Amino acid sequence: MEWKAPSPRVRELIRHCAQIVVNPRPEWLDEFDAAVLAASPMIAADPELAAAVSRSNRANLYFWATANVRDPGAPVPPNTGPEPLAIARELVRRGINAFPSDAYRVGEGVAWRRLMEIAFELTSDAAELHELLQICSLSISTFIEATLQGIDAQIELERDELTLGTHAERRETVALLLDGAPIPHRRAEARLGYALTGAHTAAVIWSVRSDGDLSVLDGVAEAFGQACGSPRVLSVPASTATRWVWAPGSGGTDIAALLQMVRAAPDIRVAIGPTADGIDGFRRSHFDAITTQQMMARLHSPQQLALFTDIQLVALITADADRAAEFVHRVLGDFESASPELHDTVRVFVTEQCNASRAAARLYTHRNTLLRRLARADELLPRPLAECSVDVAVALDVLRWRGP
Repeated sequence: MEWKAPSPRVRELIRHCAQIVVNPRPEWLDEFDAAVLAASPMIAADPELAAAVSRSNRANLYFWATANVRDPGAPVPPNTGPEPLAIARELVRRGINAFPSDAYRVGEGVAWRRLMEIAFELTSDAAELHELLQICSLSISTFIEATLQGIDAQIELERDELTLGTHAERRETVALLLDGAPIPHRRAEARLGYALTGAHTAAVIWSVRSDGDLSVLDGVAEAFGQACGSPRVLSVPASTATRWVWAPGSGGTDIAALLQMVRAAPDIRVAIGPTADGIDGFRRSHFDAITTQQMMARLHSPQQLALFTDIQLVALITADADRAAEFVHRVLGDFESASPELHDTVRVFVTEQCNASRAAARLYTHRNTLLRRLARADELLPRPLAECSVDVAVALDVLRWRGP
């Protein structure tokens, strides 16, 4: 389609549209993110990549809009800023050789629908609308196409850089081990500088902000090793803001000490797999840590640290987030919105096999106080706690891990 300069009237309409887009309503951005993540499960399952794609899509929206505030209807150059280039870096470090363009196309569709709504609010003149929408359609699609080409070019540069040096060798070796490839153990151990015999505990350590101080990731990786009783860990950068970590030994993990350090870094998240033996344990512990990470991302969990052994059931139940939400609401009813204190009381009571004395002691409260809270819980629950204690405990566990 030939690019034509807009008429003076339509030029002002485009500027007005762009000014509204520059300051979008929060619900527009929420819809934007939700649509993009729904279209790409691969991105939605990876919290770091999902956050990067969200930042990139929002940056593109702002980039296009500000360009049209300055010069309405003129061609917009591709966005080669830090956000789309960060996408390229994240994809290469995950071994993905092409950008999943659906994420941008869906974002383009959501932005286009909003722009049409704005346009129809600004004018009802058919000729003006035709010219306005024709120019904006061409402008948006050309801008997105050029930006995607820029990302593809950056992917090539990042791949060239990543294939040099020991980092690539270690990342490749870990990938072979996780895939079950028949790589000799001695060769793998020599490449990694890590013994594959004995027991291993794996963790995924990541930051929800890739633009923050990422040196803290390495500090948390070391703290994880110390919590496992090992001063030496295997740490592999899975991406810019994610570390895959393994600690040798079967002495257990000092979660309290590790959590103390993690709480000092609010952007850091840690998902820990169970301790397991040998090369199969190396794989299994890692994949369980990945499952834990994915659950935390899926539920937008406010928790900073999670163990697979604590969330295994919740991960299974919340694989379908919508059905999990329906289960929680059906089982808990009005009790779903009760106070955290009341939730904790019921959770501990069920954990203590519905023994009021043990539950009261664990909660450091009087037995009569606990009984009053349980009576209040029965008032709010659709069914008495005595008839559905297991379902209630599971639903409360989902609530514990689920974000707002």
